[in-house]
Amino acid sequence: MPRILVVEDSSTMRAFVRAALEEQVSSVGELSVVEAASGFDALRLLPRGPYALVITDINMPDINGLELVRFIRSSEQHQATPIVLISTQSSERDQQRGLSLGADAYLAKPFTEDALRRVAFEQLERTRLKASPNG
Repeated sequence: MPRILVVEDSSTMRAFVRAALEEQVSSVGELSVVEAASGFDALRLLPRGPYALVITDINMPDINGLELVRFIRSSEQHQATPIVLISTQSSERDQQRGLSLGADAYLAKPFTEDALRRVAFEQLERTRLKASPNG
């Protein structure tokens, strides 16, 4: 069962992301959403992986999402895990910075449930194809 780690300091946004992803379960089979309320919380949860996808906010009070991307990309266990950044910072420069650090996709807030599902499931599908013997 694929596990998705959602790192977001806003409990409202975490609930929105969880609901959007769980609503689409039928297209990918079962999945599990694990929530982290901060970057530190994510660092505590990452060793309990593997995760099929990490979705992280950039602006958090302790470890921000960009620092988290750096950590994930330096971790042997998680360096191939797809990462989707979500943020109110939506300039081209902000997006390029996140992608250059190793994020796989960037979604500007506010976003719709459909936009989130599309980006998340594209990343899950890429991972599945890489892992398949014919991929």
